[in-house]
Amino acid sequence: MVHWACPITVKVALNRVEGVSAVDVRYEERDATVTFDDAKTSVEALTQATTNAGYPSTLKQIQATQE
Repeated sequence: MVHWACPITVKVALNRVEGVSAVDVRYEERDATVTFDDAKTSVEALTQATTNAGYPSTLKQIQATQE
């Protein structure tokens, strides 16, 4: 059974953090991409927001592709 409240809860929690301008949550991948102003917030504040909402998270490093 899919619990669609999970991505909505995570998205709402992240959008409440000052400095966040966009949130894209993908349920199947258990993944979220957050666009934010690092002068107003931090990765720690974002992970704390999801933890406080009941969904602990960690930073996933993305490898840059070389051209």
